[in-house]
Amino acid sequence: MKKVIVVGGGISGLFSAYYLVKEGYEVTVLDQTDMTSGASYINAGYITPSHFIPLAAPGIITQGLKWMLDSSSPFYIKPRWDMEFFKWALLFKKSATVSKVKKAIPVLMELNLKSRDLYEEMLSAQNFDFHYERKGVLMAYCTDKAEEEEHEVAEQAIKKGLDVSVLSKEALHKIQPVFSDQVKGAVHYTCDAHMTPHHFMQQLKDWLRLQGVRFRTGQKVEEIIVEGKKIVAMKAQHTVYEADEFVLACGSWTSKLASTLGLNVPIQGGKGYSMDVARPTGITLPTILVDARMAITPMDGFTRFAGTMEFSGNNDTIQKERVEALAKAVKAHYQNVEILQAEKDRATSGLRPVSPDGLPYIGKTTKYNNLVIASGHAMMGWSLGPITGKLVTQEVSNAKPLMDLSPLSPDRFH
Repeated sequence: MKKVIVVGGGISGLFSAYYLVKEGYEVTVLDQTDMTSGASYINAGYITPSHFIPLAAPGIITQGLKWMLDSSSPFYIKPRWDMEFFKWALLFKKSATVSKVKKAIPVLMELNLKSRDLYEEMLSAQNFDFHYERKGVLMAYCTDKAEEEEHEVAEQAIKKGLDVSVLSKEALHKIQPVFSDQVKGAVHYTCDAHMTPHHFMQQLKDWLRLQGVRFRTGQKVEEIIVEGKKIVAMKAQHTVYEADEFVLACGSWTSKLASTLGLNVPIQGGKGYSMDVARPTGITLPTILVDARMAITPMDGFTRFAGTMEFSGNNDTIQKERVEALAKAVKAHYQNVEILQAEKDRATSGLRPVSPDGLPYIGKTTKYNNLVIASGHAMMGWSLGPITGKLVTQEVSNAKPLMDLSPLSPDRFH
């Protein structure tokens, strides 16, 4: 039985382990944390065929420049001297063109649709009984500018065959009366679904353990042992882990680890914040508040409020002004919904691994014949978990992949 080591116990790493073990591989997952926190646990839980526009889109540059120095803005870049970030930012700018976005759209849509199908296949197989609802996601707006932009995206989505409806203010408030009067309408992507991430992550870990997958937590990879074009082992915390195949799925830390192998896989950690409210809120539909760049999800027993994109390095520091900005946005968009101080004090953060062009890295590198990289999913990590794991397994097995992986090549910025 071939041995595979997966570095990273987030959603991409666990789904890689899931499909690998189903193919008969002996799998060990290494993670530097205790695998109870991070972006895979605190995200909005969306499965989003609607998210086919990459983060590196032309408009984000202009908007980002306006926001970047405001520490409470939805898109914040902390001023710091960091050559890796400067290189990444230059690639991001080069990727944010109309032609490159046009090429990325069908790739992201195919990934998201295939991934949604795999989640539903997993649920129908009855190995799992997890919270999964296909109520769609509302893109709710307050300004004329946001309305115009969302309607343009909705037109593209309809042309591409997604289930979408545009809601007037009256229609929106009828299905979600908890909105405040300033919310003037929404686009409803009924093609989307949502889940409760940390509940699912625990179920998946439990299932994997029953299948014999070994989890080694608190194991930060410090050295990778290479012979020619082959990786033979990884050393972590004075322990040597040998295997036949290796998968790097360690999120925002993938770039640094890949660089020790002479690989250029540019990724920056984009920090998101999250708060959970266990009280009744009256919110029944997953919603993205377009103007505030914030996501709200009614989960299994609570409502999650999540959002913002902060580039400040790989850390879990909570900036109170950013939490406060999210709380203010909630108060402005909803009637009688307020996040209490105790709930703000319990705010958590997680790092999303952001590639410069908005596409994930999934596949083998040309430099090593037994290494697969799976990272760089930005805000779509949860949505793309199953398809990532499936494609990783097909790459490890040298099987024909479900889709063309060339746009996702880890070598594309070499």
